[in-house]
Amino acid sequence: MGQFRQISTFVEVVARGSLSAAARAEAIAPAMIGRRLDALEARLGVKLLQRTTRKLVLTDEGAAFLEDCQRILAELEEAEAAVAERSAKASGHLLVSAPAGFGRQHVAPLLPSFLAEHREVTVNLNLNDRLVDVVGEGVDVAIRIASLSDSTLVGMKLADNQRVLVASPAYLKRHGTPETLADLAKHNCLPISSEGSQRGWTFREHGKAVTIKVAGNMVCNDGAVLHDWALAGKGLAWRSMWEVNAEIDAGKLKTVLDQFAAPGNDIHAVFAQRRHLPLRIRAFVDFLRHTYAQPGYWRKG
Repeated sequence: MGQFRQISTFVEVVARGSLSAAARAEAIAPAMIGRRLDALEARLGVKLLQRTTRKLVLTDEGAAFLEDCQRILAELEEAEAAVAERSAKASGHLLVSAPAGFGRQHVAPLLPSFLAEHREVTVNLNLNDRLVDVVGEGVDVAIRIASLSDSTLVGMKLADNQRVLVASPAYLKRHGTPETLADLAKHNCLPISSEGSQRGWTFREHGKAVTIKVAGNMVCNDGAVLHDWALAGKGLAWRSMWEVNAEIDAGKLKTVLDQFAAPGNDIHAVFAQRRHLPLRIRAFVDFLRHTYAQPGYWRKG
């Protein structure tokens, strides 16, 4: 307690510009403020302030220490506010954006349970595969499945994810199992298209990421359709584990070329800022993280 009081006194003295001003703010004698600073400098073994009757000047050590102290006090204030808010009720409206397939399967079904816990919150869930402008469109939380590159936004990881190449046992029995990336040219591949152009499939070969344009007799812009085609034995599909995990466990789909799997595109919650997030946003993100972390969640059919 004494150490914390010394630190807060040091920050207050610098902020107010004099010992007497800091003393008036605490309604104590200036001598008490001076003793705290003396004790702090003695404990640290460095001079933090050059004090005269007219002014205070920070030493180099004092300036560096001040920056750390200000950060620590700000984080403590934020932690106390967060604890206090946990005892309060989340309320207000949430605008949530999520990719269509993932949102349909792993966000929309969870909302009734979340709202049952937070009865003063309302939610608008927008399912869209385009990259939404979080700030410009007023989105509170955007779910993204990708490596985050926009440094102006804050991302919080919700769960691991990886893309795998899958096919039905019936398809592999008829056409054989690919053993190399070059073998994909011999198979009927089911790529996803976006605005008329095909997205490539990304793998890792010889330590480097490689993107391959594949070919097949059917292309679609809807991942759920590609998923259904793969289950029906129509070809190979490159899908996320969140979509196919249960069917892999059930033996309805098999993974191939696992040795070439690329690094995962993890699932994130993205918002415009981390500090002073409304309780309803923190509650929703915590709810998703907790749910996704439940043993066996991703293996439910």
